[in-house]
Amino acid sequence: MAKYEYKVLTQKDKWFSGKFDPQRLEEAINSYAQQGWRVVTCATATIPGFGTTREEFVTVLEREI
Repeated sequence: MAKYEYKVLTQKDKWFSGKFDPQRLEEAINSYAQQGWRVVTCATATIPGFGTTREEFVTVLEREI
């Protein structure tokens, strides 16, 4: 049976410097794809804060180990 490992990319990741940019996401995904990773799913999460909320984009990658 195959085994997998997973990686989660968020806006907190070094690729984004805290600000979402679709071009940077594409660059990150392509970089990880060269290492054998593939996108499994993407979603947004609402993060509560002090008196406000923010949306964060989350991408889940996997590769066989």
